[in-house]
Amino acid sequence: MKVKLKGEYLEREVLPFLVMVIVEITNVGTSILFKSATKKGMSYLVFMVYSYAVSSLFFMPMAFLFHRKSDLPPFSLNIFGRIFGLALLGFTSQMLGYKGIDISDPTLGSAISNLTPAFTFALAILFRMENISIRSASTQAKIIGTIVSISGALIVVLYAGPPLLTPSSPSISPNQAMISSPQSGWVLGGFLLAVDYSLVAVWYIFQARTARKYPAEFVLVFVYNVCLTLISAPVCLFLEPNSHKWVLRADISLVAVLYAGAIGASGIVVHTWGLRVKGPVYVASFRPLSIAIAAVMGVIFLGDSLYLGCVIGAIVISVGFYVVMWGKVKEEDMIEDSGACSLESPRPESVPLLK
Repeated sequence: MKVKLKGEYLEREVLPFLVMVIVEITNVGTSILFKSATKKGMSYLVFMVYSYAVSSLFFMPMAFLFHRKSDLPPFSLNIFGRIFGLALLGFTSQMLGYKGIDISDPTLGSAISNLTPAFTFALAILFRMENISIRSASTQAKIIGTIVSISGALIVVLYAGPPLLTPSSPSISPNQAMISSPQSGWVLGGFLLAVDYSLVAVWYIFQARTARKYPAEFVLVFVYNVCLTLISAPVCLFLEPNSHKWVLRADISLVAVLYAGAIGASGIVVHTWGLRVKGPVYVASFRPLSIAIAAVMGVIFLGDSLYLGCVIGAIVISVGFYVVMWGKVKEEDMIEDSGACSLESPRPESVPLLK
């Protein structure tokens, strides 16, 4: 009995936690490679179309392999319409996000991404997908943790501090770049990224509802990427008419496209699964981890300097993240004890990622 309970706990709590952390690492990796590719002259519009096409090819066999024996509801026109709408939303969001990273840097993108938990939490309450009781310790923890995480992100953006690690050719602090060069794109990039991650919160909410209606992650993500490819190709070709830009060179550009299309896009599968079994607030709560990951990877792969403000902000973000996680665990314990069913995520059950 104890072994069974331990196995259920691993599938219900430990596995979602581990895969969400891994997804944040892969997402930051995508941003790092994308930034490296754009420095070599690759257009962000070209990057999007090619990565969507790679994702479609990558997930096509998986959609049939993992769900060939699944008892799924009919793939109706309503389901397709939902996925197409998600693709429109996702394309708009990513186009703004990639442009924002293109004119700023991945660390700013990770910092701004900390707006997602707050937006998702508010939308989940609005759509009655999240239980809220101000007197409840779990609700208080989620609210306080979200505020603390956002505060940590603001520290990273607004306070640089002295450098702790400096590469052989020192880079300019993002904050200093914003002050010394208003034309650097830092402010505009931040605005575009803020809109991007606001739309991501909306995407989480509607993707969670779609995944509950059609619980087949690989099928959903395959159709989603096909729709993304069909939507992005004509739009990006119109916005980037230079044919030379569409020639994919065998350098970091090719690596970035393949990584984003296969490894990076796998995060959508994990997020879709997580949205179905844990809810949108749980998935969004992992966003704050990305800024610490981006800071470390930026130092290692892009030669960025590591500043005191980034370290302090990362610590504050981590504290807020763990407070939110504590609130989620506390809430699920209360649901189990009372036998009630959460509106945000169904009664905790073991739902394997790969069936």
